[in-house]
Amino acid sequence: MRFVIAVLIFSFIIIFHEFGHFLLAKRSGVTVLEFSLGMGPRLCSFTRGGTRWSIKALPLGGSCLMLGEDGENTEAEGSFSSKPAWRRILIVAAGPVFNFILAWLLSAVIIGCYGIDRPEILAVSEGYPAAEAGLMAGDMITSINGERIWLYREVADYTEYNQKLYAGGSPVVIGYERDGEKGEVSLVPVDSGTGRYILGISGNINNRTREGILGIALYSCLEVRYWIRTTFKGLALLVTGGVSLNEMSGPVGIVDIIGDTYEESRKDGAFYVFLNMMNIAILLSANLGVMNLLPIPALDGGRLLFLVVECVRRKRIDPETEAKIHIAGFMLLMVLMVFIMFNDIRRLL
Repeated sequence: MRFVIAVLIFSFIIIFHEFGHFLLAKRSGVTVLEFSLGMGPRLCSFTRGGTRWSIKALPLGGSCLMLGEDGENTEAEGSFSSKPAWRRILIVAAGPVFNFILAWLLSAVIIGCYGIDRPEILAVSEGYPAAEAGLMAGDMITSINGERIWLYREVADYTEYNQKLYAGGSPVVIGYERDGEKGEVSLVPVDSGTGRYILGISGNINNRTREGILGIALYSCLEVRYWIRTTFKGLALLVTGGVSLNEMSGPVGIVDIIGDTYEESRKDGAFYVFLNMMNIAILLSANLGVMNLLPIPALDGGRLLFLVVECVRRKRIDPETEAKIHIAGFMLLMVLMVFIMFNDIRRLL
């Protein structure tokens, strides 16, 4: 069952991403040769509206193959390459943008059903900096070191990502609101006795508050913002050595996480299975949007980089050269995926 659920989640997210490319391509008069779910040999397909719709053997991706995007038939009518640069930018950017739209829609469902985790202090620990500075249960945290806070998860994450800063004795400036009045305190984190530095603030991401329609719309944006920022922070840790490639998870690892979450959620009933699967879909959709915008050949971000260079130069880069670079980038990405998949399998054994 865990594999089936994972495939359904992956497929839904990928279809939505590729549909973004498809919709903008058709609106721009570009011929879409094939819209496929999966990779590898075709399992089944049919043709409608001039497009071949296919399901392929490996449920690890998808594609929206447009005429002229691979360096061939660049001047043909309906070719991707024959369109103005700004049109091509919209078509390429549509995939990641649709991922963010999907994450927003799913967030709206979650928040409408479950509410949002406001950054409210539920308790302060005696003898720790928060209590000594006068923070109290019921205070709403509004900022940390000048960074606006909207969700309690952001408070927990700030502590997680800044342990080196905490351990170095650097003060942490907490902005808060109490009974409509705003205040600010400066705290120096202390060792909790376990090697982790804390402020003595306690909250709960499950302490949820229901919102009206406008609140749902606003906090859905903030939810997507949270996952986008979390993805960038994870990439920053990878670049700075905070985490290694061995700690990255690929499709196999994600399937395992989805399966474990499903099994745990079943104890609480179908509603919580639904909520947790939706949360995972939000994370994956936002993550896919960010990763596809990285300026790496073969990804949407790599194609956008070429288009930006074209706009600056006012001259197109040779389509065949660009196609070769994207093919090389795709091969390197496949090598990286195999490496990550191997690590996932090794961790599970």
